[in-house]
Amino acid sequence: MSISFSHVPVLYDETISSLNVKSSGIYVDATAGGGGHSSGILEKLGDEGRLICIDRDPDAIKTLTERFGSDARVTIVHDNYCNIKGILKELDITSVDGILADLGVSSHQLDTAERGFSFHNDAPLDMRMSQSGATAADLCNTLSESELARIIRTYGEERYASSIAKNIVKARALTPITTTLQLAEIVSNSMPAKARRNGHPARRTFQALRIEVNGELEKLGDSVDDMFDCLKVDGILSIITFHSLEDRAVKQEFQKFCEGCTCPPEFPVCVCGKTPRGKLQFKFKEAGEDELDENQRARSAKLRSIIKIKD
Repeated sequence: MSISFSHVPVLYDETISSLNVKSSGIYVDATAGGGGHSSGILEKLGDEGRLICIDRDPDAIKTLTERFGSDARVTIVHDNYCNIKGILKELDITSVDGILADLGVSSHQLDTAERGFSFHNDAPLDMRMSQSGATAADLCNTLSESELARIIRTYGEERYASSIAKNIVKARALTPITTTLQLAEIVSNSMPAKARRNGHPARRTFQALRIEVNGELEKLGDSVDDMFDCLKVDGILSIITFHSLEDRAVKQEFQKFCEGCTCPPEFPVCVCGKTPRGKLQFKFKEAGEDELDENQRARSAKLRSIIKIKD
């Protein structure tokens, strides 16, 4: 059965342009999803070029196989981009010309109610991108109040985290928390009326649980390091982020790559020998008004891109 893994790729033109795709190059779409950005890379690749499409979602893999499975230039890999070094080693690829990582939740994942990512429809409280491992319901029903509060505060930047965690524990003592709307109601009732007027009250809590379920920030810094290491000199790494926590992590890693001498300013000459390994293409890019009119999900997206200038 065909799966429609729809996803409107954000910052499409800006992202494809940032990669400066070479006809004969090797590129990686580390979070290929429905293949929106991948198709843009393929349009610029010649017959001798190669594209590695990676995704951990089985639904995405099915869609990618349907779209690109007959294209000899494309290799589709069901895995997590955190394992990019191992993936490329397995394919006998030592380095690549460009890597793209779109860190957002896909439109398919948000719009398929039973995946449990959205607080707009009642569905099982799941949120697993890989469709394996512990669900958001598992976390809500087993973690301590203090651990729930930490996750919601840290990953959701939610000021009412303690109140929400307390009410989750109270609610589950009466009946297990198993659905999205069940949790959304608990979150809403944990906030003062004034706080409920600024966007959906459950947005931050759902974000926090999704990040925890999928380990989205846990290995992000190391993954950015690994992706940068996999580039050839003059290769390009472009990353799209969707919330301040992951954007901050990517920004910090990029700054580290661009850092030169770290000797104290009073030293007359450099003794550390450190020189920049990377150069930013631009500070960051955001969606313009035209794109926002067509796709509101692009409103929080930021594109950052860096060129590797030395190994």
